[in-house]
Amino acid sequence: MRAAVYKGKQSFAVEDLPRPVPGPGEVLIRVKYSAVCGTDVHAFLYDAPPPGAVLGHEYSGRIAETGPGVTRWKKDDRVMGGGGEPPPGTQVPLRDHPRFDYRSMGPSINSVRSYAEYVINKDWEVIAIPEEVSDMEAALCEPAAVAVRAVRKSAARIGDSVAVLGAGPIGLFVIQAARAAGAAGVYVSEPSAARRRAALEVGADAVIDPTANDPVESVVELTGGLGPEVVYECASARPTLSQAFNMARRGGQVMLVAIAWEPTAVVPVEWMAREISLAASFGTDPRDWATVLSLIRDRKIDVSVMATDAGTIGLEGIQETFEALIKPTTQIQMVVDPWAPPPERSASNT
Repeated sequence: MRAAVYKGKQSFAVEDLPRPVPGPGEVLIRVKYSAVCGTDVHAFLYDAPPPGAVLGHEYSGRIAETGPGVTRWKKDDRVMGGGGEPPPGTQVPLRDHPRFDYRSMGPSINSVRSYAEYVINKDWEVIAIPEEVSDMEAALCEPAAVAVRAVRKSAARIGDSVAVLGAGPIGLFVIQAARAAGAAGVYVSEPSAARRRAALEVGADAVIDPTANDPVESVVELTGGLGPEVVYECASARPTLSQAFNMARRGGQVMLVAIAWEPTAVVPVEWMAREISLAASFGTDPRDWATVLSLIRDRKIDVSVMATDAGTIGLEGIQETFEALIKPTTQIQMVVDPWAPPPERSASNT
């Protein structure tokens, strides 16, 4: 099978690997789409994955083969790569390791993932794609579930105002999840014009360009001089955590969603007296996936603004895409189609 293999030092190479064979209790999935996750982009930026790894964990596809003992799935069943309930006594390291550290443990948990034509999963890890949910929507269920978890774990209540810092894929899903949870006002700070437009399309009340206006002053003004009850930090840019603390209202909360890989400066004297709390949300649980599917079916979460033909690439496009995404970008969501034919070589290369 063809796969985009991480070679180290911010370099991918498309290689032919042996097609995996599912073992007992495993299924082989023929990948249809695999969304590019910001977590993978940060891992690429900081050269975290081990050489030889195949990244990608937001995907949809069909069962190609089942291993011995698998009875819940059959060939051609449509599935998405996550959301399953672990069997009793089984848990993933993210949830049960007492000292889980994503920098050192996360990127290498599994060495071959979904930037490939095929991927192996435990039969319990995947869930079925409902008929009314497209393959593209299913590939984006994982980031949507991350957003749903962040809103669910936050202190936001019906009628609250919230701010979202960063309108990348996670931020765009947080906007919609917060709306579905009853937020009365949703205010977004995002430097990219394309992403600001997308934020308005999915339900933001107002968007701020932080390169032109102070986002703290703007959001505080939009909330009647009080600040929002909850600020979702979905950017992990150098100033955004400090901005989140400074804009939250008295007794408010900052919900950390994006992963900062470098020291992030905050000045507590500026906001500590307002007794702002900090919470973090990481990953997903099965209930978050179920909630996302319900919201997609009810059209309370819309992925169409993110899932476009212009954002679909083949395996050969991963290197260029990752190089673009580690810089300020206008792209919203990139999705890998591992079966897209490689670009034809030019006459000079034949």
